[in-house]
Amino acid sequence: MQDNIIDIKSLDMDARGVGHLDNEDGTPGKVVFVEGALPGERVGFETFKKKKNWEAARMTVLHRESSLRVKPKCVHFDYCGGCSMQHLEPSAQVAIKQRALEDNLWHMSRVKPELMMRPMYGPTWGYRYRARLSARWVAKKGTVLVGFHEKKSVYVADIQSCQILPPHVSDMLLPLRALIGSLSLFDKVPQIELAIGEDLTVLVMRNMEALTPEDEVKVKAFADQYEIQWWLQPKGPDTAYPFYPLDKQLHYLLPEFNVRMPFKPTDFTQVNHHINRVLVHKALRLLEVQPQDRVADLFCGLGNFTLPLATQAREVVGIEGSTALTERALENARVNGLDAKTSFSTRNLFEVTMADLVALGKFDRMLIDPPRDGAMALSLALAELKENHPELMPSRIVYVSCSPSTLARDAGVLVHRAGYVMKQAGVVNMFPHTSHVESMAVFDLA
Repeated sequence: MQDNIIDIKSLDMDARGVGHLDNEDGTPGKVVFVEGALPGERVGFETFKKKKNWEAARMTVLHRESSLRVKPKCVHFDYCGGCSMQHLEPSAQVAIKQRALEDNLWHMSRVKPELMMRPMYGPTWGYRYRARLSARWVAKKGTVLVGFHEKKSVYVADIQSCQILPPHVSDMLLPLRALIGSLSLFDKVPQIELAIGEDLTVLVMRNMEALTPEDEVKVKAFADQYEIQWWLQPKGPDTAYPFYPLDKQLHYLLPEFNVRMPFKPTDFTQVNHHINRVLVHKALRLLEVQPQDRVADLFCGLGNFTLPLATQAREVVGIEGSTALTERALENARVNGLDAKTSFSTRNLFEVTMADLVALGKFDRMLIDPPRDGAMALSLALAELKENHPELMPSRIVYVSCSPSTLARDAGVLVHRAGYVMKQAGVVNMFPHTSHVESMAVFDLA
């Protein structure tokens, strides 16, 4: 390995500084991705992976510092893989994510929104209400570690606190390590899943062996002391069940719409409750739903958008790929007195066709909130619908995305083949201090 010096020009989506080695004639040559370096900095680096057209390296010396560099708040930042951007000023993190969205839209699909929305962001610390924490018994250290993985490693980072978790959970990390280490199955607990609601914190223990009576006493005492609820998960997520205490239930609120959303700790819900409220508000405002509208909420989950939409529209149809989820979404609609204005169906939206859309009938508005794989089949089905049944096309689509690359791919189909214009787009900083980019785009039928 060899130390070199390089000027950093930009940041990639893994929060690595990007620079170029100069060719002999002085022109930019091979790309180098430098961990820990920021745009505008001159750094010494050490290469640990070398390919024909690029190298991966880590910073060894900081020769010229960026004005955007800040001291990480977390003492574990250098080795914990939970965050990658704590050394970058928070507003600059958002600006880089906005640029990543613009670059993906243009370079992948030649799509440019008429207006870039102001980024949506909220608290930068203590925001993470959902997390999957790894647990490992480490014989050499004589202890159980609980936390995120080390950077680029399968090992669990030895962390004693976490700044992105709520303070009461961060304060629980060391006692949680001690508890698991005291159980008979101390080396048979690979993960602890965290879910926080409005007034309840749940920990789901992945227990590969049954708890003994002595274990149960310790686990219940921990729940009483830290005012949490334990769930146990002996196998897959579907086997998770509440263990102690049994008289509590998770829920979150969307107070703007007077909606109360019960959920299980293994359900998909947004990690950031504050931003979720902003996200729902913004999506509905952009959708401009009218009282007479029939609206589709595709990839509806538990009804996070469906139920607020039902407070404004004539009818909302929620579609999801899991029957268990659509049944739960319908129950949530009943809980909120919105079941008369909602219906839910189970379909594989990754294989949806034009015929499926025709069978569903005319929608005035459509909200799409897919997982990272995006909504390619749906976009193609809309393009075919435009060609064969233009009268059935929704006049406006709001697309909520957790991957700028799949949003860009789908936007190319919607704009170039389905006859839509991208009116607006912008980022939602759901995961501060990480490279994860959540975004939203608005499409109007031309």
